Order: sequence, then structure tokens, then C-alpha cells
Amino acid sequence: MKRIAVIGAGPAGLTAGYKLAKAGMNVTVYEAESKVGGMAKTIELWGQKVDIGPHRFFSNERRINELWLEVVQNEYAMIQRLTRIYYKNKFFYYPLKAMDALLNLGITEATKCIISYLISMAKTKIKSDDQKTFESWVVSRFGYRLYEIFFKTYSEKLWGISCKDLDADFAAQRIKKLSLFEAVLNSIVGGKNNKHNTLVDQFAYPFGGTGTVYKKMSEIIQEMGGILHLSKPINGVVNKDKQITGIELEDGTIENFNHVISTMPITTMVKSLKDTPIEVLTACEKLRFRNTILVYLEIDAVDIFPDNWIYVHSPNMLCGRITNFRNWIPDLYNNKKTTIVCLEFWTNFNESLWKKSETELSELAREEMLNTGLMGNGKILNYFIYKIPRSYPVYNAGYKKNLNIIINHLKSLNGLTPIGRYGAFKYNNQDHSILMGLLVADNLINNKKHDLWQVNTDDEYQEEAKINATGLEVSVLKMKT
Repeated sequence: MKRIAVIGAGPAGLTAGYKLAKAGMNVTVYEAESKVGGMAKTIELWGQKVDIGPHRFFSNERRINELWLEVVQNEYAMIQRLTRIYYKNKFFYYPLKAMDALLNLGITEATKCIISYLISMAKTKIKSDDQKTFESWVVSRFGYRLYEIFFKTYSEKLWGISCKDLDADFAAQRIKKLSLFEAVLNSIVGGKNNKHNTLVDQFAYPFGGTGTVYKKMSEIIQEMGGILHLSKPINGVVNKDKQITGIELEDGTIENFNHVISTMPITTMVKSLKDTPIEVLTACEKLRFRNTILVYLEIDAVDIFPDNWIYVHSPNMLCGRITNFRNWIPDLYNNKKTTIVCLEFWTNFNESLWKKSETELSELAREEMLNTGLMGNGKILNYFIYKIPRSYPVYNAGYKKNLNIIINHLKSLNGLTPIGRYGAFKYNNQDHSILMGLLVADNLINNKKHDLWQVNTDDEYQEEAKINATGLEVSVLKMKT
């Protein structure tokens, strides 16, 4: 029987391991940290539970939802989503509500936004070749003023580069079906026609936090005879010529496997291989990841603000997103009378923000919370810092050329499948990583030929399946002609 190694116990890796173990295959999962879940893990702080940032689960894909329900069973709740944008000391509902946006922007600015939008719509259609950057892509669809308010600052905080240097792929994957006209129309007439996944009103959330899903997967893997190693960092993947032969542990030990599923950063993994062509290594040097710093604050107050999370578009703040875990499910905070919020900062290794001490970071988070006025009269009782290196693959302009050089080389190797946000250099949500795990398992169990490099982060399907309070709701969509 083939021996299969899975590097990483996040959504993608554990989904693959779960399906392989249930099929009776010999699978071993290696995780560098002491807990499973990757970026979707749940941790305990001050007698409460929090996720590693906000994790909303939503998918229209039947296979993904069926797997999620298979693991979670009926131990979940539907959460009514509330998110807003903080910009110039004002809070804008997201998705947009016409009157709210009008009142917050003011008549003058709102009029300028509408004129800018109409001008962009009236212009001759821009050739797709001219929409290579995030800025050109968004401006052509929303106008410059709306782009500047609702897209530019947040995106530049997240990626650390100008939107003029950010590839249009990010926009195409994340906002390609978002229609400003439909969003405003729906806010006026109460319609539900805007199907963009980021605008869903409700999402499913497991009791005990997002990490519960992956904890259960890891338990079932072991029940089915699979092996899970925690606190086992991997140096890299071992190959002989074009054949993968195993993995190398941190202490230099070699473990032999017939197939390796890797969720470690693609650049790190490729550099660990032998006999890699110089042009592939050069391409690796040109791909970059962005780091995340999470600052959790315990505040001695409840009901400080109603949102699940808030996008911070104000350019005078370094924070990009603020999550309020008390507004998810009571199971997270139990009977505690305090609120845990999480402020997200994004940075590179060489930036001063990444090098700040925990005390400095907690003080920065305190100041930014005070600036928003979200704390009210609450006082900060505790703080906790959680750093995530290489958490976002950076879609800098032209990145795909370098990525394709790497992909073509990896396709020439036998016995290796890179998946997940890190492994495939793709800005995945949970559902996309789960799908990758399902597909690689299907390839190995049933000898399928799914090309995982073609998995999009916003795929469209012929049927729509959504999780509701009672289970799975499936409807057939009209096929495009």
C-alpha cells in the first residue's frame, strides 16, 4: 500500500488526510505547531475561545458543504452577519446601504462618487489587456472615487504595495461578481439578487469555534488508522531525479513516502528539492508572502459594538480589520462578562512593525481602538500577540509569470501535490482549501486527474448548495450558454 505524507494540519491538509484515512489509505500528517487547524484554529484566552482572525464559512459547492456537515454534524449555528467599513471616523454598512452611504459621505462626496462611477460606465470599454492591475480593474467598474474610499487603502494595507503594483487577479477572484448597481439597488428595494459570496447575510459556524472542524477531522484520521504528528516541523521534501521519495524532518531524519501532499509555503518547499533548475529558484525569489500580526485585547465591557468584524479603511490607522468575538456565538465567551476583540496588522519581515515588542504592539492596538471610539468606557484588562509569518501570498503585478515557471517544474515531478493557501500560492478561504483537499484525495483514491492548479477562489457551479439551520439546501442553477 502506498504511504502518503501530508505536510500541514490546516483545512486543506486535514481534508485530504481525512478522506484518505476514511478510504483505508496509509496516511501520516505532520504539523509544525502543537495544535491542528492552521490559520483556522481556535485557541483559548482568558476563559474564552477565539479564532485566529474571523473565519466565516460559506460555500455554494455541494461537495464542500456535504463534507463540512459530515464532520460538524448538527453542532453549529447560523450567524447573522454584520460587517461595516470604518472610514474617516464614520461607519459604512457592508454590503452598501444607499441611505447609510449617502448620509456618511455627505451630499457633495456622494455626488462626486456617482459622477465618477457614471463616467467610468460611459467610457469606451477598456480592453482587458489594459486592466492588468487592481487599480485599473476596479476603477473601470466603480469609478476612481469609490475605488479610493472602499478599495484602495484597505488593499494597500493588506498587501503592502501600491494598488498600481497589485495584480488584477486579486480583484477578479474576490470581487468579479460584485455589482455596485445591484448592491445599491438591493439596499433600496430589499432585493436578494447580488449573489457575491462576500455579501452573504448568514453563515454557518460550529460550536466551539472554527477549529472544532479540524480537531474532529484529526481525531477521525487517527480513529481510521492514520497518524498525526504535532510539533513536527518539516525541513522539506525529498526527491531523487523526478520522483518524490519522502520528507526531511527538522532534525534531518528522512521518512520515506510514495506521495507527499504539501501545504508548506511553495517557495520553501521548492527550495528544499534537489536538482531544481536555476530559473525555478529565481522565480521563487520573486514570489512574496505577507505576514499577519494579531493583537487580542480583553475589554471589561459587553456589547461595545454590534459587528462580527469591521474593515478599517482609514489611512491614518495601521490596523486593517477588527473582530469582535462576542458577536459570534455565546459558546465562545461562556458566562464571561468581558469582550475579546482582535486587531489585525499586516507587515513584511523587514518592516519595523514586525520587529516591535509585544508591549509596543499592545499599546498600538490600544491607541487604535481608542481612536475608533469602539471601546466606549471599557478598559483593557489583558492582551495577547499572535504572529503568523507568510500568511498571504502577494499578487504583485506579473506574479503569475513566476508562479507558472514553478508550476511547470512541479508538474514534471511524480508523487507531489502542493495545495492550500501556502502550498498553491492562492488566496484561499476555508472552502477553497477544503475543495483542494477533496480533489487531491479523489486523485489518489480513485485515480482521477483533477488539476488542482485550476481551482479558482470564486468558482461557479451548475447547482447551488447552501448550509442552513437544518442542513443542506440544494437548487439547480441555469447553465450558462
